[in-house]
Amino acid sequence: MLKKFCTSFFLIVILTLNLSAQATLKEAFKKDFLIGAALNSNQFNERDKNGAELVKKQFNCISPENVLKWQSIHPTKDKYNFSDADKYVEFGLKNNMFIIGHTLVWHNQTPKWVFEDDKGNPVSRDELLNRMRDHIHTVVGRYKGKVRGWDVVNEALNEDGTLRQSPWMKIIGEDYLAKAFQFAHEADPDAELYYNDYSLENEAKRNGAINLVKKLQAQKIKVTGIGTQGHWNLEFPKIEQLETTIKEFAKLGKVMVTELDIDVLPSPNGFSGAEITANFELQEKLNPYKKGLPEEIQQQQANRYGEIFKVFLKFKKNISRITFWGVTDGDSWKNGFPVRGRTNYPLLFDREWKPKLAYNSVIQITEKN
Repeated sequence: MLKKFCTSFFLIVILTLNLSAQATLKEAFKKDFLIGAALNSNQFNERDKNGAELVKKQFNCISPENVLKWQSIHPTKDKYNFSDADKYVEFGLKNNMFIIGHTLVWHNQTPKWVFEDDKGNPVSRDELLNRMRDHIHTVVGRYKGKVRGWDVVNEALNEDGTLRQSPWMKIIGEDYLAKAFQFAHEADPDAELYYNDYSLENEAKRNGAINLVKKLQAQKIKVTGIGTQGHWNLEFPKIEQLETTIKEFAKLGKVMVTELDIDVLPSPNGFSGAEITANFELQEKLNPYKKGLPEEIQQQQANRYGEIFKVFLKFKKNISRITFWGVTDGDSWKNGFPVRGRTNYPLLFDREWKPKLAYNSVIQITEKN
């Protein structure tokens, strides 16, 4: 009896030591690529102490959810608001992290004044270029040498790969992309500069991104690489789609997965993608896991994360970073998109800041390779 007790006791001790010694995400992938998370202001201001500590422990790269978007940092024509952005950058510097700036030119979360004159009419091409130049030079210049990579242009493509008819496109023309990258390079010649978009695993949109970057590079415009956002689910993308995307993008520069999450909830009307203006009515059938994620679905998500990270490791020479869009399930934008009021579980850490089965699945991939 005593022998059995001692054996059990030592097994428990060994298991406990193994768990406590388990590598964090940034340690597990330190020879492969950076592991990042998108932070909200509570985390980088350390009001969310548990969240801040989790970020420090697990990640070596950070992106801002909102504080560097135009409406936050440049809300009116004559006013810049650097308070939260400064704190975000300070948090990254203090913790020796690779700091990403998101985003300089986007059609969403950009105030109307950017595109309109005092009478509400569209500004001229030259005026909009001046406003773009001022914004990029001011923001990128302020964080020169600190923010090391910028999502310069975000989501410029339609699903068929054509250029979106955004106000930037309508007023300036197709060369607004080249100008945005040019201004960013002028402001910080050493910074990495990215094109960023969602659903790039779909062939038509992927080809659109490839053609876009090729055109810019042919003009000697600096584009360091492409970020595919990675707002995926249990079925999309197929592994073949993901592998093809990485291989094709690697021909043009660095490849990044910039906003990774794996949605486990039913899709309303077959919706996919990340167009933030999408909004569907809340229905009971679209919110099935209000009281918690069933073990079966947890396992499906864990398996999904595992197979995706196998692909990442297969192409680790081509991938520079993997960034999750959020830190815990409770922080995730997917709780409100594309249906407000849902309870979603798309990340590796739960609402109590604890690792999920998906986290273990990702860590175990590194142990097997």
